Amino acid sequence: MPLIHNKIGLSNMHSILSREAKPKETLREVPLELLNRFPFARWAPISLRLIVGYGFMAHGFAKVARGADTFATILHGLGVPAPHFMAWATILTEVLGGLAVFLGAFVTLVSLPMATILLVAIFTVHLPYGFSSIKLTAVTSAGVQFGPPGYECNLLYFACLTALVLGGSGPLAIDGLIRKRSKVGHS
Repeated sequence: MPLIHNKIGLSNMHSILSREAKPKETLREVPLELLNRFPFARWAPISLRLIVGYGFMAHGFAKVARGADTFATILHGLGVPAPHFMAWATILTEVLGGLAVFLGAFVTLVSLPMATILLVAIFTVHLPYGFSSIKLTAVTSAGVQFGPPGYECNLLYFACLTALVLGGSGPLAIDGLIRKRSKVGHS
């Protein structure tokens, strides 16, 4: 049964467990498909949308705050063709794509350019620094010093985008409202 169409309430969970599970089983021993019947499981994509959307927007706004020309200079140093165009394309993708994911709008469509940015960042910037996003390099009298981050966070963002594309945006998403309106219009 798909999670979206699931109408089993928490009060019914006890009857399901007592009917389908052995009497002395703990919650860990209950089959996974029964646990997925919890009605709040369908709300899980919201947390993914909020953190991925906010994260992309924060990175885009940081690039704007430092100046698009500064980011274009970085891209030029990395050998990216048309660095000024790519700087603005990246900034707009991060800000507008992040907003779209945050709102649950056109998630499948905006995920492709967003995933491309992540992959380019992994292979051009983060790969030489390894997996870990936290690199403790020294502890000095001035404090803790960290090195450049690896590709861990980029992979996490990529996994979240993949989960949203494959699993849907969840409730309170503009994509869901669009689907509902198109069904009403075709009925």
